[in-house]
Amino acid sequence: MSTNSARVDVQAAGAVLWRPGAGGVELALVHRPRYDDWSFPKGKLDPGETMPFAAVREVAEETGVAARLGPLLGDVRYEVPEGHKLVRYWSAQATGGEFTPNQEIDELRWVSPDGARDLLSYRHDLDVLARFRRVGLPTSLVLLVRHAKAGSRSQWDADDDLRPLSGTGREQARQLAALLALFGPDRIVSAPLVRCRQTVAPLAEKLGMDVLDVPQLSEAGYWSDPDAGMARLREIAAEPGVTVVCSQGGVIPDVIARLVESSRHRIGVDLADIPSRKASTWALGFDGADLRTADYYPRPTG
Repeated sequence: MSTNSARVDVQAAGAVLWRPGAGGVELALVHRPRYDDWSFPKGKLDPGETMPFAAVREVAEETGVAARLGPLLGDVRYEVPEGHKLVRYWSAQATGGEFTPNQEIDELRWVSPDGARDLLSYRHDLDVLARFRRVGLPTSLVLLVRHAKAGSRSQWDADDDLRPLSGTGREQARQLAALLALFGPDRIVSAPLVRCRQTVAPLAEKLGMDVLDVPQLSEAGYWSDPDAGMARLREIAAEPGVTVVCSQGGVIPDVIARLVESSRHRIGVDLADIPSRKASTWALGFDGADLRTADYYPRPTG
């Protein structure tokens, strides 16, 4: 999720904010009186802020609407007086709120995708709209998380399933709770290892949710019957909404590879090198049980 080596002087983030309407999906466009233009809500990062947090914050500030993130739509680059600007966009579902005009944004319109195409002022926004239409709206999102850093195995004499997170791991779990909350989880499941459950415990506490055990997605459970593990994951993916799944590094790359290989969609994942850092997250968008999108967040801060 990092920017590439091209020069970037200004970083910003935003979203194609959508909601269901009577005639189909509706998209939010904002009007800036200073420029007399129509665009998707977006804005610059605050100091120390990462892209996904900025996207959700800017949507709320410009539209008054709370949103939960979905698939990543990618970056656009263009020139501004300050230099080279990069804006990263997500698809994001509106979950409530009300617009109030202000000096920066004086009007918000909910329009169809075709209406957005006619109203948008800039070519780069038309490119983002095209990506949104191409990606579509997943029927579900699975946030597949590798557990945070645990204490040293060589210094742990008890059952390895009981090995807890280290101090660094507990901080990573706290950071993950903030990041994963941006996606609006509906449920949380975990491999039944202490370090996996501890990784999602701060999120569960934050959202007031229980954590359901899924032994088929621990390393021991998965590799005793990978087909059963995949079947359980597809059952989870078949549930509408957003599910957080915490698993282990010996499971996640194989799960991703199997999902990519069986997908009807073109997924931009290198099967020879599927990353799974500790406290990282794969955001997997599904069309039924079929993988549609796969976005990797290597750090717990996003």
